[in-house]
Amino acid sequence: MLSLFVYLGLPSKVSFFKKDKTVSQFKKSENNPCTRLQGNFGTPHIKNSCPRLVRASQRNLSCQVSKRGERPHHLQKEEGEASPTPLRLFSPSVRRQRKALPLHSPPDPRRHVGPVPGNQSPAPQRAPPRPSGLPERSARAFQKAGLVGVVAGRPGTLSLLPTSTALAAQCLPVAGFPAPAKHLPFWSLKYVVMAKFRRKTCIILSLFILFIFSLMMGLKMLRPNKATFGDPFGLDLLPELRQQSHLGKSFDSQKSDKINSETNVKNLKSVEITIKASKASEPNLEEQPPLNYYLHVFYYSWYGNPQFDGKYVHWNHPILKHWDPKITKNYPQGKHNPPDDIGSSFYPELGSYSSRDPSVIETHMKQMYSASIGVLALSWYPPHSKDENGEPTDDLVPGILDKAHKYNLKVTFHIEPYSNRDENNMYRNVKYIIDKYGNHPAFYRYKTKNGNALPMFYVYDSYITKPEKWANLLTASGSQSIRNSPYDGLFIALLVENKHKYDILRGGFDGIYTYFATNGFTYGSSYENWGRLKFFCDQFNLMFIPSVGPGYIDTSIRPWNAQNTRNRVNGKYYETALSAALQAQPSVISITSFNEWHEGTQIEKAVPKRTSNTVYLDYRPHKPSLYLELTRKWSEKYSKERATYELDHQLPVS
Repeated sequence: MLSLFVYLGLPSKVSFFKKDKTVSQFKKSENNPCTRLQGNFGTPHIKNSCPRLVRASQRNLSCQVSKRGERPHHLQKEEGEASPTPLRLFSPSVRRQRKALPLHSPPDPRRHVGPVPGNQSPAPQRAPPRPSGLPERSARAFQKAGLVGVVAGRPGTLSLLPTSTALAAQCLPVAGFPAPAKHLPFWSLKYVVMAKFRRKTCIILSLFILFIFSLMMGLKMLRPNKATFGDPFGLDLLPELRQQSHLGKSFDSQKSDKINSETNVKNLKSVEITIKASKASEPNLEEQPPLNYYLHVFYYSWYGNPQFDGKYVHWNHPILKHWDPKITKNYPQGKHNPPDDIGSSFYPELGSYSSRDPSVIETHMKQMYSASIGVLALSWYPPHSKDENGEPTDDLVPGILDKAHKYNLKVTFHIEPYSNRDENNMYRNVKYIIDKYGNHPAFYRYKTKNGNALPMFYVYDSYITKPEKWANLLTASGSQSIRNSPYDGLFIALLVENKHKYDILRGGFDGIYTYFATNGFTYGSSYENWGRLKFFCDQFNLMFIPSVGPGYIDTSIRPWNAQNTRNRVNGKYYETALSAALQAQPSVISITSFNEWHEGTQIEKAVPKRTSNTVYLDYRPHKPSLYLELTRKWSEKYSKERATYELDHQLPVS
């Protein structure tokens, strides 16, 4: 077989030995050049690393020890020929090996078949220098190709002897070429050890970086309620906890936290791509699992568009200013411009819809039904009242009740912090709700432990009002008490800080909820505190209603609040929250939210959309119905688990 020849820019002529006179003389001549090799490199090397040469010698490949200075007849100097270059082997490390090689190496009679002259000493052994013009990389290339280079004949001429052809050449222990010795030279071992060390170091460093990255992502997603340096960022968004009271309800939707590290990408491409909303499919009422009336979802009816409202409402939400003017000036100002530019980081499947559109309301009820949600908690303002960015919505309640009843859903009321809310107008508003809507079949009533079916009211930002005023309404001895009257009900207060639970108890509330879909943002929304809150509620006969959500991002209306986003992690964040809620064995679980698009907590269907200025987030690689499907799965699980502990806790049975 032809041996591989690698040429790396050698200046001299390179050739293989062929089956010619040279090879014949190499094999048969009594003046075999092998003796020259012996003289140059010493017998001890051949003894230790060339057993094949011994066997070859036994097959009459004898080598005669030449006298010092003699040359084989085929290498004799011809007339006019320059002095021949001594026969040598090259190595990339000969310079490093010079000091290690002995200058004289006596012949070993045990390794040679031919006679050794008695008074003849072998030629002094010298470390051969590398031939001029031969780079070290050439030697390495020849080594890999299995070739041994021999400099012979005229100066500048290099002959390569393939190992398959030259028997003796395979056995020559040249520095830098691997020999069949048991131990590698020190420099070889050093480089092998260093290479392995570098390889292991790189692997360990890569694993360490991956571990740190995973740990930071986990901490980012599941952040504790208290940081080393104080309260979590963003608590001053809440009305009672911030010093700037002039913001008022502009932060009524301030349920902040971290949902998507994929924040809005601005000024991308000038190409506008919009995916058309797909029509929701009709649910089959017989195939769907029974609704879970202990699973509530917060629902908002404050959206409008020109077709039904004469203008856009809430989709054109203004960009809110930071309370620090120095921070505000670093962010854009103004309002969003629907339909392509809306106040949300996601884009709804139904587009910039109107809450007055009957087809939109029905589609929402279908989606809730498909998710096995039994109750929607409707955001409510008194008649002729509205939030700062919307319009009055009380006139939408009858249509919502009718559509909900069509799908066996129930409606409870989430009372917002309207202007000048106190115990007196709260009494009038509760009376108004029960008188006007209490007889509707979709009006929700919760069966208590003693068998009474009472309406339920969530009271958002309840901590703004002092406990003494709430006690006037919610205790039997209060001046405006509704207890033991036709307008009695279950009033659920919002818990933000740990101290609020005592205010809730003094105010006469029937339970607590946490609203914020943001683990670690507040004491109440931190999963780690739900067990303690449940224990507190059990002690004082209160309902505990943890709120779970798919994530959070409000940078479309609060661009300075990116620190409080929560990554959805393709549904993992939502499932983690639901799992934590089930472990607390609550009376009811609430979901934040069905369609609070400004804060990115919606489970409503969202679709991909791209404009020249904005790329909206979406649920890919999953379908737009991802969070409805996850809700249905956990709704069924909650129904089964609640049935196992409802008797132990004496909870009402549906």
